Amino acid sequence: MSWLWTTEDMIAAMAGRPFGTLPEGITGISIDSRSIAPGEAFFAIKGDRVDGHDYASMAMANGAALLVVSEARLPAMGRLTVPMIVVEDVLAALGRLGLASRERSRARIIAVTGSVGKTTTKEMLRHVLSPSGKVHASVASFNNHWGVPLTLARMPGDTDYGVFEVGMNHPGEIRPLVAMIRPDVAVITTIAPAHLGNFKSIKEIAAAKAEIFEGLEPGGHVVLNRDNDQFNFLDRTAQSLGIEHIHSFGQHAKAEFRLAEFNGSDENSTLWLTIGGETLEVAIGAPGRHIAENALAALGVVRIVGADMEKAIDALATLKPEKGRGKRHRLSIGNGSFTLIDESYNANPASMRAAIALLAASEPTGRGRRIAVLGDMLEMGEYAQKVHSDLAVPLLAAGIEHVWLAGAEMAALKESLPESVHVEYRENTSELTDYVLDSVVAGDVFMVKSSLGIGFGKIVAALLDKFPPFSDTQREL
Repeated sequence: MSWLWTTEDMIAAMAGRPFGTLPEGITGISIDSRSIAPGEAFFAIKGDRVDGHDYASMAMANGAALLVVSEARLPAMGRLTVPMIVVEDVLAALGRLGLASRERSRARIIAVTGSVGKTTTKEMLRHVLSPSGKVHASVASFNNHWGVPLTLARMPGDTDYGVFEVGMNHPGEIRPLVAMIRPDVAVITTIAPAHLGNFKSIKEIAAAKAEIFEGLEPGGHVVLNRDNDQFNFLDRTAQSLGIEHIHSFGQHAKAEFRLAEFNGSDENSTLWLTIGGETLEVAIGAPGRHIAENALAALGVVRIVGADMEKAIDALATLKPEKGRGKRHRLSIGNGSFTLIDESYNANPASMRAAIALLAASEPTGRGRRIAVLGDMLEMGEYAQKVHSDLAVPLLAAGIEHVWLAGAEMAALKESLPESVHVEYRENTSELTDYVLDSVVAGDVFMVKSSLGIGFGKIVAALLDKFPPFSDTQREL
């Protein structure tokens, strides 16, 4: 049996004590009692809303090999017969196990942050590095104070490449995370007005993202977006920390990984990358210029870590957008079909503009329309009215004539759009969902986007539930 961790090593790393007869080892780590697999350890983390200790019985019933529980809750666990490792604080113990995982690893470690494109770039790195070795990467957007240690603790000892996403909402949040990850390569995708309500300026956001430099391993590499206005600040910050290997990507003439040309369609795209004096043609199985920019960063990392560039480029051709991040669905309606672009995972001004550009590049059929279905961008603070109102500019520039809105902040965009644009506004997601379901017609292209907390995923789910997938073997009338 190949163990992720032996229980002996877990106890030593976490400063825990055994309770009951422990197995020799575990095959995985879970913090969700519903999805735990037999042979895994269940860490009973106490979160803001739920306490994992309350779900220990379910974890045991679903096959947990052992539980990691806190000393304070042990008396209440007496009726359970499952083996346990008892610690003072479960989340802190998970952090210590993550540190032990990083210490034992010989993998090349990459950390990715940025205002937009973190998860896409992380998934792209997983995809392009896989032909060159064993890759371990964050699940979904596990990029915070529990997601990072969990991802570290889950990293097998024989990993060749570890890819970690690092997020933040406030200054000082990246620093402790990157101290755990200790990356060999740190990537900042871009700096944009996200979480503006928690910062005084874009420069403050850039400074918070630059915390990722502080955990870089000696001799490590930094990869920056040269087209971004904050490039010079980030470059100077990295140099001030003694970082010698600073790389850049983008269309800028001095970018090391340079976008020489881009050609996109509504299903895929092609870019020409100039790297090391050579120009390479790169086909990507996903549309959008922003995806191509992420690909520049990913291929730059491939070059830096010495992975197989040719295999990485081949892999990009099979890349597909993920749920909530540009995934396309062609759905049947009557004798025809319409296209749904699911951008519902999250939103800020930069990602909104990228999604609007994606919609603009998509072609309706017949009497179909391009329709932007937009909800509030959260955490914008005092800038909220302005950033929502400003979305009128890219919408008009893209020629989007149908804009359907929901949310208190989107009222500002409604007032900013001229009468030439057909605007539908509803106060909440539920009301807009009903309107969307009743109003879709064959040939339409919908792009659905909002911050996660607004719940526009419900609009996507409702469309997928009502309208079946369109088969390529079907014939549209």
